[in-house]
Parts: sequence; structure tokens; C-alpha cells
Amino acid sequence: MPKLKTKSGVKKRFKITANGKIKHGVAGKRHRLISHNSKYIRQNRGTSVLSDADSPTVKLWAPYGLR
Repeated sequence: MPKLKTKSGVKKRFKITANGKIKHGVAGKRHRLISHNSKYIRQNRGTSVLSDADSPTVKLWAPYGLR
């Protein structure tokens, strides 16, 4: 059976937890932060867990798991 293709961007942007959930960084934190208020910046700090509806799609993009 041939190797499965992976999306190379998924390896950089997602991590998998011990329970199998997927962590991701919050969008909108790279530039143009002056136009955002302090509450927005503070609440989007760190990482968050991907929703259950989107997790199967990301797991298909990285069929051998995320390391």
C-alpha cells in the first residue's frame, strides 16, 4: 500500500493532545494589533482546542498523527 499524502501546513499549525483532541493557535495575532482592543488580544492569547466538527477533517490531512 502506498504512503498517504499529508498537508505540510497541518504539521506546523496543529498539535494533538493525549486524549486525541487537536490544539491550534488563535488567528488574528500576527500583525495589525493596534486596531484590536486589549480585550481581544488578551482573550486570544495562547492556544485553544479545535471543535469536534472540524477535528475529523484535520485528522484526515495528517493521517499518521501529529508529532
